[in-house]
Amino acid sequence: MFRAIVCGLLLFASPLLSADDGVPWSELSESQRQALGGMQQNWNNLPPERQSMLARGAERWGTMSPEQQKDARQRLRKWQDLDPDQRQQLQQGFQRYQNLDPEQQQRVRRNYQRFNDLSPEQREQMRERWQNMSEEERNEIRQRRQQRSGNGQRPERQRPKN
Repeated sequence: MFRAIVCGLLLFASPLLSADDGVPWSELSESQRQALGGMQQNWNNLPPERQSMLARGAERWGTMSPEQQKDARQRLRKWQDLDPDQRQQLQQGFQRYQNLDPEQQQRVRRNYQRFNDLSPEQREQMRERWQNMSEEERNEIRQRRQQRSGNGQRPERQRPKN
């Protein structure tokens, strides 16, 4: 799910990452126009950043295998099914990730991979444990993580309160 969300954020956050003059419909390749379907009538009404983002997405779409296209459709559906608050939280999380230095980003990716390598049961147990923690317990964990990233050492682990 996290990977789907990150891909959705990359898709929808790219206008925040670069500004440009847009792409005229006539300059799109045939495969891009086909991927963008019935957007031709509204194309000139779209903001330039959105045009560029869609053009890049349509170009990528043309290079994907059918399986990759299927996965992308599923990720987009998941993104569309989120309520506005969930989308905003994810966008803010993505922005925080973008503001991390490369070493911290690498640590996030490693931790995500470790989490993803767990069995579904183990992942669910971790989610439940996190959700059952008090805000104070969560903040203690966050604080330890910040200390760890600040000095490169692992702080002494405290047992969760039951």
